[in-house]
Amino acid sequence: MIKLYEGGAWLLNGKELVADTKDAEQALSQRLGARAVDKRQAAMGTMAWRILETHNTSGSMEKLKIKFDAMASHDITYVGIVQTARASGLREFPLPYVLTNCHNSLCAVGGTINEDDHVFGLSAAKKYGGIYVPAHQAVIHQYMREMHSGCGKMILGSDSHTRYGALGTMAVGEGGPELVKQLLGRTYDIDMPGVVAVHLTGRPRPGVGPQDVALAIIAAVFSNGYVKNKVMEFVGPGVGALTAEYRIGVDVMTTETTCLSSIWTTDGPIEEYFAVHGRPDSYTAMAPADVAYYDGAVEVNLSDIKPMIALPFHPSNAYPIEELLRSPGDILAETEKRGREQLGEARRSYSLQSNLVNGEIVVQQGIIAGCAGGTYENLWAAAHILKDKTVGQDVFALSVYPSSQPVNLALTESGAIAALMKAGATIRTAFCGPCFGAGDVPANGTLSIRHSTRNFPNREGSKPGDGQIASVALMDARSIAATAAREGKLTPATALNADYGIPKYFFDAKVYKNRCYDGWQSPRPDLELVYGPNIADWPAMQPLAEHLLLQVASLITDPVTTTDELIPSGETSSYRSNPLRLAQFTLSRKDPAYVERATRVRELESLRLQGKDPAADKALADALQTARGIGGYEDLDVMSCGIGSVVYAVKPGDGSAREQAASCQKVLGTLANIAQEYATKRYRSNLINWGMLPFLCADIPFEVEDFILVPDIARAVSEKRAEIPAYVLSKGGAKRFVLTLSDLTDDEREIILRGCLINYYRG
Repeated sequence: MIKLYEGGAWLLNGKELVADTKDAEQALSQRLGARAVDKRQAAMGTMAWRILETHNTSGSMEKLKIKFDAMASHDITYVGIVQTARASGLREFPLPYVLTNCHNSLCAVGGTINEDDHVFGLSAAKKYGGIYVPAHQAVIHQYMREMHSGCGKMILGSDSHTRYGALGTMAVGEGGPELVKQLLGRTYDIDMPGVVAVHLTGRPRPGVGPQDVALAIIAAVFSNGYVKNKVMEFVGPGVGALTAEYRIGVDVMTTETTCLSSIWTTDGPIEEYFAVHGRPDSYTAMAPADVAYYDGAVEVNLSDIKPMIALPFHPSNAYPIEELLRSPGDILAETEKRGREQLGEARRSYSLQSNLVNGEIVVQQGIIAGCAGGTYENLWAAAHILKDKTVGQDVFALSVYPSSQPVNLALTESGAIAALMKAGATIRTAFCGPCFGAGDVPANGTLSIRHSTRNFPNREGSKPGDGQIASVALMDARSIAATAAREGKLTPATALNADYGIPKYFFDAKVYKNRCYDGWQSPRPDLELVYGPNIADWPAMQPLAEHLLLQVASLITDPVTTTDELIPSGETSSYRSNPLRLAQFTLSRKDPAYVERATRVRELESLRLQGKDPAADKALADALQTARGIGGYEDLDVMSCGIGSVVYAVKPGDGSAREQAASCQKVLGTLANIAQEYATKRYRSNLINWGMLPFLCADIPFEVEDFILVPDIARAVSEKRAEIPAYVLSKGGAKRFVLTLSDLTDDEREIILRGCLINYYRG
């Protein structure tokens, strides 16, 4: 079904893959009529290389400095981005910047504060020349596909699922500070990423949808990091067997592989997509060169893909549905066991096997939503399956969220919405809530099947720390509809005979024209930003001190820590515009004692900054005494030491691009993370942009509440030292260990030295 190459691969004429064996270059030269084959030259033949080269401003394809064509943010992130850019000298938006309102659309928590953020966003679009998409009009990625994608373009978004590769657009999801850099005329700085070919052959069988293909790929490449921080380039004859929306549905899920970005060959269906959306000039035929070289390859035979289900708590925990139904007890028991290992207090009551009834798996909720599930074709396929059927009058419920108002309108006019409603489905507006834990939160102990993007703990809105836990399994809209047609009994869509004849889609641009604000290239600097009472400025952040005294405030030994565990989604989203208030939720799902520990250490730093001696604190005094016993630091002055906390996690940062996973730690006085590795580039970048040191360390020589001395850290950063000595301070003495700090650009070092990105731009 899926094969991973052990090394690199050559692609000939966009169709044939050849493994990069020892004699491959010579054999290819002979095959191509003695034409010389050069690996480096062939690497320039990828679509990714050409797009990156076009957008690179550095003059070097080894060290890229990228300027994007457009950007997008939603209402969880844009307030902080605008506030950071404003504090750093923003005058107007230098590129099209779209502010959508698809996350904090509901005003269920905190009174007026969600809608206050929306008013702020509109005022920012007016003042700085942006584009504003009101709540319920479109989810962020659907709007960008419809209105701003284009073959050969690059788009940056402050949401991890910023993926428009199927439309010939290389898109990257990053933390807010990276968007701030673009707003200030700076660049996105990365090393040239590796490029991996995803070679598609065959065609999907009826009943197999894009989520099935995506989950199969994620299962094959996530755990081994095969495409981590690389570009996935979709090629091969199988691409032509897929409609534009089918490709979009696969593409958006590439985020869950931890790749950097994606790009696809483009052809007739993509040309038609742009024509339908009134932008025919945005289409260009794109394909690799006749001979292209890739750093790896993934072979996918679409004909072999079966309906899939990703069980809790990760999209990579995927199985063919028919395999699960053959051995439900064993697979559910194993998943339940792994789930309990990461659920904290909720582990005692967590059960999946309770959903096994008379040999069948019974689910209580189905949702088809957002940028992955809520597309025209997905919802029409679901409507066909459910026509003249019922979801039943018992516990099972089905909710449908079209991805935009134009999609909703087309579904309504063509009859799909009527068919879904008659079957008992509830129709919602364009909203991302089911993807991050707001809206349609299932009951405790239930199992929800969703065509959405993630199924991490709490992504459905429960609170494991309070003993609440529901489970989400990811599936394709077709199999969700098939399950709904059997009133919640898990069923692959291939088990039903359904007519998938989908009416032609007609996009009505008036929906946006009559409601959205487009101020691009028309800033109104005389206008004031409109602040609600919950919108607060960032607190002052200090430059990096000469030495650091760090107390371990949290030590997480899970194999992977998601950004949702670092800063929860769901009800906390309402406080995104208030850094101090939001910070109180930091690590609340994973380590509830962290905030108190970090706050206590922050108070010691506050005393130091006021010129008062913080060493009245006994733990700090004892640590100082131990530190002064280290040779060369007998006269260590506490006033020259930045005092802060540190968080250790084995592999933090998988999942969302939300910068708050890092900024909330900094607001609480955390000055560094220590990890064995960082799950994503975007989380590491967020740490750096908030002035936090992204240390690496293979071992854990410390415990919670131990103090660590990192001497001469400012000099080490300035002098680009890769290895930095540190000391665990205890009553028994100082234990030396080594921290690694590598692969920082000159700008990143300066940002850390100055304390954060805001300080860096202020000068």
